[in-house]
Amino acid sequence: MVIIKISSSVENSIISYRKKVKDKNGSITWEDANFDIKGKIYEQLPEELKKKFNGYQIETVIHEKCDKNRIATYIKRYNEHSSMNTNQKAFTYIDKFANKIRKIMDNDFFLNCNVYSDNDKEKGVIERIIVETVMCINHFDGWNREAKKLFKYINAYGTKKEFDILEDYIFRLGNTVTEDVKDIFNKKDSFIFLTLFDRFVKLGFDDIKFTEFLRKFKYELRETSRNKNGLLFDEMKQNSSTKDKQVIIDKLDMLEKLMLEFLHMDNTNIAHIAVEEFIADVLGMDVEGVCDDMKDFNETLERLLDNTVKVGSKLLNEENRFSLLAMMAYSYKEDKDLDSWMAEYAKNNNTYFVDQKKNFLHMKHDFEQYLKKGA
Repeated sequence: MVIIKISSSVENSIISYRKKVKDKNGSITWEDANFDIKGKIYEQLPEELKKKFNGYQIETVIHEKCDKNRIATYIKRYNEHSSMNTNQKAFTYIDKFANKIRKIMDNDFFLNCNVYSDNDKEKGVIERIIVETVMCINHFDGWNREAKKLFKYINAYGTKKEFDILEDYIFRLGNTVTEDVKDIFNKKDSFIFLTLFDRFVKLGFDDIKFTEFLRKFKYELRETSRNKNGLLFDEMKQNSSTKDKQVIIDKLDMLEKLMLEFLHMDNTNIAHIAVEEFIADVLGMDVEGVCDDMKDFNETLERLLDNTVKVGSKLLNEENRFSLLAMMAYSYKEDKDLDSWMAEYAKNNNTYFVDQKKNFLHMKHDFEQYLKKGA
C-alpha cells in the first residue's frame, strides 16, 4: 500500500472546517476549527475533512466572485496536481498586472515582429519577456534570474505607469520593426533590445533610426564588434547563463555604445562650452557669479550624490555632470534642498537625456512637481 503525504511546501495549508463537539450536557454542537494539512496523510485528517476529501471527485469547479489574488491562489493550488512550467507558474504571482500583460501581448509586435515559436507563446515566454523588460528598465537593482522572484518583485514594486510606457514602446516597435531584423527579437535577447529602445527613445530620434541601427548590428556589428574583454555580443555569458546581471550590464553597455556611434553621438555631444557657461545659460545667471560659486556647487553635489545615488547608476556618468551641477546651482538660487527629491529621483531613474539642457529641464520639472506634491 502506498501512503501519500501532503507536501510540507503546500500553500494555504490551514483548512477551516466545522467540527462536531459535545457540550457539558452531552448535547452535540458545532464549532469552527482549523487544521494544518502540511505533512499529513489521509488517516491523520479529522473525520470532517476526510468526508470533504472523499467528495472531491469533481470534473469542473466553479469559484464565483473571485478577485485576481484569489484566482492566482486557486491556480497555484491546482498546479500542485497538474504540470506547469517555470514561466507559467511564475505568472500566477503577478495577479496585479496580469490583465495588463495580456493586453500588451495582443500588440502587433508580439504577433508579427519576432521569431517566437507557437510553443514559446504557449509556455509563457512572452509574459516573461514583458516582466523582464519592466524589471530591466525600472528595477534593475532587484534583478534575479529566477522567473518566480522576478514576477513577485514586479507584482510588489511595479507600477501601472511602467507598464503603460512599455505598452507604448511595443506599439511603436510594431510599426517600425521590419521583416529583415525581426529575428533579433528572440526569446533570449528580446528584453535586452526592448530595454535598449527605452534608452534610444530618450535621445529624441525618429523610431525608424532604431530599426536602421538593428540592421547595422545584425549584418555587421554583431560579428565584428568586441567589448573591452574582447568578446562578441553572443559570446557574453557567465556560467553558461545569458541572464546573469553582469552579462546584461555588459550587453547593454556594448549595444548603447554602438548605437550612439551609429547615431554619430559619443555621449559627450554637449556643445563645447565650459560648464560655467552652460549653467549660466540654462539658469539665466551671470557667468562670473557662477564661476565664483563652482567650488561650492561641486562639493555639495558630491555629498548629495554619495547619500542618494547608488554606485553604478548611469546618473553618475561624467557626461551627466553638466545637468547635475545646473540642478545644484538651481537649488542654491532658489534656496531649495534637493536631498529627499534626489533620493526618489535616483530610485526611479537610472539613465538621462544625452542633451544636457534637455536633461536639466526634465529634472527641474520633476523637482517642481515633487515640491507641489509635498505642499
